[in-house]
Amino acid sequence: MARYTDANCKLCRREKQKLFLKGTKCYSDVCPIENKNYPPGQHGLRRRQRITDYTIQLREKQKARKTYGLLEKQFRKYFTIASGKKGITGDNLIRILESRFDNTLYRLGLAPSRKAARQLITHRHLTINNTIVNIPSYILKSGDTIEVQEKSKKLQVFHDSMKRMKENMLMSWLSLDKANMKGTFLQVPERADVPFIGNEQLIIELYSK
Repeated sequence: MARYTDANCKLCRREKQKLFLKGTKCYSDVCPIENKNYPPGQHGLRRRQRITDYTIQLREKQKARKTYGLLEKQFRKYFTIASGKKGITGDNLIRILESRFDNTLYRLGLAPSRKAARQLITHRHLTINNTIVNIPSYILKSGDTIEVQEKSKKLQVFHDSMKRMKENMLMSWLSLDKANMKGTFLQVPERADVPFIGNEQLIIELYSK
């Protein structure tokens, strides 16, 4: 399966803002955005780009795609699904992205980043409703329960993640039992509750051309 293998920090620098792709590093002084807030490459400081409506729309789409760690084909597929649902397409798109297994694991604090969440899922450390699921793109439904497998609860990554996770950091559509490393996807979130980096309406305008 195709995947992005280059440095994640380059993605943030290209968008000139933090996309929170590297877990705790993003909150520290060593984050490249703190002292290299310009595009990567030898011409990053000198590069001038003509700003058009298309450029603005493209950058918004790229920010969203990179934030959730998706390739273009998969992201466009979600747009197609969202546009076929009732309601506002942009809101539907965000709800789908937030309902992904890897994103929910990250939101619960059981993984330091979405990339780490995907690795933990593919390595079969997690269950959904007591069944092992190793598909990061699995779409959760209201009431689904995520739990770390008993034999995996000794892994340091989970203990470190739970130490960092504070009660006021938990999203309103999730519940978490830190002691048992278990979380519940209570409901599909409302758009207003999602701290989304970007403007989804510009993404819809780009794909609707």
